[in-house]
Amino acid sequence: MQCLVLGAGGFIGTNLCRSLLMKGHTVRAFGRRQSFPEALRGCDWIPGDFADPASLASTISGCDVVFHLVNATTPASANVDKVADLNANVASTLHLLEACRETGVSRVVFVSSGGTIYGIPDQVPTPETASTNPITAYGISKLAIEKYLGLYEYLHHLDYRVLRVANPFGPYQTALKNQGVIAAFVRRALTGQHIEMWGDGCVIRDYIYIDDVVEALILAATHQGPNRIFNIGSGEGRSLNDIVAAIARLLEVDILVERRPARSVDVPVSILDTTLAAQDLTWQASTQFEEGLRVTIAWMKSMH
Repeated sequence: MQCLVLGAGGFIGTNLCRSLLMKGHTVRAFGRRQSFPEALRGCDWIPGDFADPASLASTISGCDVVFHLVNATTPASANVDKVADLNANVASTLHLLEACRETGVSRVVFVSSGGTIYGIPDQVPTPETASTNPITAYGISKLAIEKYLGLYEYLHHLDYRVLRVANPFGPYQTALKNQGVIAAFVRRALTGQHIEMWGDGCVIRDYIYIDDVVEALILAATHQGPNRIFNIGSGEGRSLNDIVAAIARLLEVDILVERRPARSVDVPVSILDTTLAAQDLTWQASTQFEEGLRVTIAWMKSMH
């Protein structure tokens, strides 16, 4: 495949580009900056801003599949400036979809958010059919993009797949945007610092190792079938306290936790039901949490 990865310099993008190259695909990597330039060797790196429609259009030309991984905000920052979030993510994606339609892209694969799309879920684990009531502007933007993808398929036959990804972790995650608690916690534990935690640590999330996410993305690029939207998670819930305990166990250190007030953007529990992905995408998470954490810690140690 001739692939374009938007947001290639980020955590998921870096891992996806590496895997696509290893599988023999041609990769154009688009982003503002590369966190790990060495990791993207072999890609055609194209620096650019997702918010600039002109640079996007020329980049897309000749590509079969576009992986849309760009997100300009976080769940916390999106609520602070909702208009900026709408412009940076939704409006920019509409320019992208227009460019895809004009240049004859065969499929767009979009990384949505398993953690924020559903809001406070009625059902846990949460299936794709659950109601979507995001409690963050971030989640609303993700949901709007999913709906626009559906519209473009209806109006212009632009094929798409959406992966509602849980909380990914693994090598090349830096936690610089205050996303990625595992990366943030490990980095602080390795340098002997205390860990800052919002709330009592009982917030439960579905953590998934990055290699499993990348495998799902690549399967989504060629998937045939009626379904368009898939949950991608481990199907298991872990609290923040569980995460700290696991890191302390693997590093054989005591970790001091500093508690901060709970945040309104954090839903109490988010675990994804991945039955549909198993049945229709022939995908399921295969990396055990502790094994993924062990590899992540080893990688972060090598970066110090």
